[in-house]
Formats: sequence, structure tokens, C-alpha cells
Amino acid sequence: MIEVEHFTKRYGDFMAVDDLNLSIGEGEIYGFIGPNGAGKSTTIRFLATLLKPTSGEGRIAGHSVTNDPMAVRRVIGFMPDDFGVYDGMKVWEFLDFFAVAYEIPRLERRRIIGEVLQLLDLTHKRDDYVNGLSKGMKQRLCLAKTLVHNPPVLILDEPSAGLDPRARLEMKYLLNELRRMGKTILVSSHILSELADFCTSIGVIERGKLLASGSIQDIQKQLRSHRVLKVRILNENPAQFEYILKNHASVKAQSVNTIEGTLSAEFEGDGPAQADLLRQMMEAGAIVEAFDEEQISLEDVFMMITKGIVN
Repeated sequence: MIEVEHFTKRYGDFMAVDDLNLSIGEGEIYGFIGPNGAGKSTTIRFLATLLKPTSGEGRIAGHSVTNDPMAVRRVIGFMPDDFGVYDGMKVWEFLDFFAVAYEIPRLERRRIIGEVLQLLDLTHKRDDYVNGLSKGMKQRLCLAKTLVHNPPVLILDEPSAGLDPRARLEMKYLLNELRRMGKTILVSSHILSELADFCTSIGVIERGKLLASGSIQDIQKQLRSHRVLKVRILNENPAQFEYILKNHASVKAQSVNTIEGTLSAEFEGDGPAQADLLRQMMEAGAIVEAFDEEQISLEDVFMMITKGIVN
């Protein structure tokens, strides 16, 4: 749905984005992560047809970003990181303004505006003036205006910036709902924790270079060849079961340790091997409260990927 090939953008001697390639499939929520100044907004503005590349090409839904920008604009909804609202306009008038820009007929506009207001939970704000809305409501309204022409692709630059925790959770819910409706979503953020729960794949960019791209699970596997098992045991002396882990074929014996009732070990086996290990522990009398793999956070993924380039 979104393809970028060898996108490069220079400003004089400054390389903002360096030979970036990425591919985003239909129906994905792709998290574009990196610190401020990494090249996220530059890439997004290029895809939104607002920035000419130094070199490279992009395609959205089969349309060339450089050669057919008007076709691209018809299939995308773009939400910039900094947007303005028009003082003196009511919420419905603001949406109607953008619907007119997309040449939507008047009778159809009324229906579409009603549906978008309902989807974004803004119906009760329909006749409010936009300059009187809270930050969170303005973010919702900006997202609403990207949907009036029902684009299959959404490009959202820092959509949760400046929102309070409740508004961030609501934005996360909205993005999941839009994905269920079949939208392909590219969303950028430097707040990694808010992307981990709903992105199907991510791209890590730093100093203009795309360092990794793919599903979070695949990237985690690339970064750490082994998995770490955590076994929470309720017995009075959990360490007595360390020998089971140390003698299991899928466990690195030297990695086994016990901390506050939880055994941990580096594990290189598959699902059946995990089941076999759990069976052995329970047959030995272990009262197992929890048996799971240690998860690598998105923050850890970012730090591990960018460590080499930062150093």
C-alpha cells in the first residue's frame, strides 16, 4: 500500500534522510519511531506530497508521489504534527470546508460529516466553535477532517503529541477502530510506549537512516537469538527447582538464577520444549504461578538498534 524507494532529502550539506526504503502492507498500522530530528516528519511530508525529494520515489496505493501527487492526495488522509484551526468556524463548518475541498456533493457532505462526528465522538461538539475546543478535541477534529473523503491510507505525524494520558488512550482506541475499518495507517511518534500495544509493524529511524523495519516480534528475534523464560514459583524454596532448568536440553545452564521467587533462564527451544519443561517442574512438585517469556519493550528495541549508530 505504501512503498518508498531510495528516498533521500538534503538541505545543503545536511542529510535529513539518507536512502530510505520501506514497504507497508495493506491494513497495517506502521509505527515510525525515532527521536526528534531523526527524519520522521521529513519522510511523512514527502509521502504527503508536501516535500520534493533530493532523489528517490514513493508510491501510495499504486500512485507515484512525485509524478502524480493529486492522485496520492485523493487516497490519503494527512494529519500533520502541527495544525491550525480557523477561528470563528464551528466544528461542522470546519469539516464541511474540507469536504468541499474534496468536491463532495452537498447532500453527501451532510451525511458524511454526521458519520465522522459519530465515529470520533464529536457529535455533541457539532455546533461548538473550534477555537474553544480542548487540545484533545482539536486532535480528534483534525483526525476527523482527514476522514471526510474516506481515504484508504492515513498518514499521522505525532497524533498524540501534547495529549493527556486519557486522550492518548482514546487516540489509541480510535486508531485500532480505523484499522478494523480497513485503513492502512502510518503513524510517527517519539513516545515509544504508546505505539507498542497497537502497531503491527515498526520502523526505527535515527539520523536519517532507517535502521530496522518489520514486525515487533521479528525485530525482537533478530536482536536476541535466545528467549528468557520467567517462572514464578510459590513453593517456600523456589531455588530447589533450578536443577530441572539446568538439566534441560533447551536451557543454557549457566544462565539459570532465582530472584525473589522467580526462576529465569535463557531458552532456545520451541513450544513443545517449553511444555516439556513446565511438565517436569510440576511433576517435581513446583507450584507454578506464572510461566512466560520475558518481553523486550519497544524502548529496549530502540536502544539496542540505535546503540551502534549513537556510539
